[in-house]
Amino acid sequence: MRILLTGASGFIGTHVSTALLAEGFQLVCTVHHARRHAHVGDGQRVRLVEADFAHDTAKAAWLPRLAGIDVVINCVGIIAEHGAQTFAALHTQTPCALFAACAESEVQLVIQLSALGADEGAVSPYHLSKKAADDFLASLPLRAVIVQPSLVYGDDGASARLFRMLASLPVYPRFGRAPQLVQPVHVDDLSDLIVALLRGAGAVGGQKTRRVPAVGPQALPLTAYLAALCAAMGLGRLRVMPLPRWLMPPVLLLARLLGFAMPDRATLGMLERGNAADAGTTRRLLGQAPRPVAQFISDPRGAALRARLDWLLPVLRLSLAIVWLATAIVSAGVYPLEDSYDLLTRSGVPPAWASPLLAGACLLDLLLGVATLALRPPWRRWLWPAQALLILFYTVWIAVRLPEFLWHPYGPLTKNLPMLAALWLLYQLEEK
Repeated sequence: MRILLTGASGFIGTHVSTALLAEGFQLVCTVHHARRHAHVGDGQRVRLVEADFAHDTAKAAWLPRLAGIDVVINCVGIIAEHGAQTFAALHTQTPCALFAACAESEVQLVIQLSALGADEGAVSPYHLSKKAADDFLASLPLRAVIVQPSLVYGDDGASARLFRMLASLPVYPRFGRAPQLVQPVHVDDLSDLIVALLRGAGAVGGQKTRRVPAVGPQALPLTAYLAALCAAMGLGRLRVMPLPRWLMPPVLLLARLLGFAMPDRATLGMLERGNAADAGTTRRLLGQAPRPVAQFISDPRGAALRARLDWLLPVLRLSLAIVWLATAIVSAGVYPLEDSYDLLTRSGVPPAWASPLLAGACLLDLLLGVATLALRPPWRRWLWPAQALLILFYTVWIAVRLPEFLWHPYGPLTKNLPMLAALWLLYQLEEK
């Protein structure tokens, strides 16, 4: 059996491809850049094909790729839009083009990875875009299985990282009173379910199209899910702070401005609708109960450290930004200008240069503070060595020219040491 797997380099696609190869299937994997993934699999059973779901929205683009293909598994999906990566293109237009091409080829089965909630009650752009492709697939003369998972957990998953971070917060802010039911399924169980469908355990039978929920053993309120993750990481009890819904927009806006990875309003809206289903189908396909949340985390200490860093690093960045911004404001006039000019003169700066040099230093501090808040990876990574070099220059210059500050009881120079350590930490841990 030869399988075309789309989204093979993504989170779910990577796990699905590993499971399929372990079962002996031959794969044709679509990736955005084939050279970057040349190490994937072995050359005898894996062939890479470049495809761009943001632009390959025509049926003609897919017909040549389906030559000799028996089964198509579509694992492409995004949780938020970025530039050309839109719900319309990646969830609807390109999948529909692919499915239309399947109907004109010799493809025997299509497995579409959709989402629980992509049904008649869908209201979010995410669910509506998934539903549009599902409905189009169901209208074609094809054998198809539409797999609809709830939240998918995996150590390397972006959503799992988000929920681990929320579970590790000193206090979790809970908006509204809706139960926010979820039924998380482990990505390995989801992969095994897809293998079971291919092996015939989940045969479509007399139905042309079948919808299969992929869920964990039980539905949980979101706070119970976070509490289970918190316990699994060895972090004790989840502390929850109920907040009114009207506070949600400003809190989420502030979190995004500060660089915190927080659910957006659309995600919270999907959670409030609920995301649960009967686990019987998942259990029958797997031949056993899907694993519970308590068994999700394989490395509790590592997961706890990463989860805490995901909110501690933004706090550290915020504190550094405040230092630069406060220094700029204080130097611009809160501290007497004449005293500032006197310090510059005593440090060896010619009197005529004192005013423009102070103004330039204020502007530089202001720019560094704003950049620390505004820039995102990878552009932010150059900030940390730049700030460290500037602090080192200030420290050495003042220590040589104004040595009394070395022995000052408030430690204006020695306090630069933890600043330098914090910058080194940020540089080492910054995402490239």
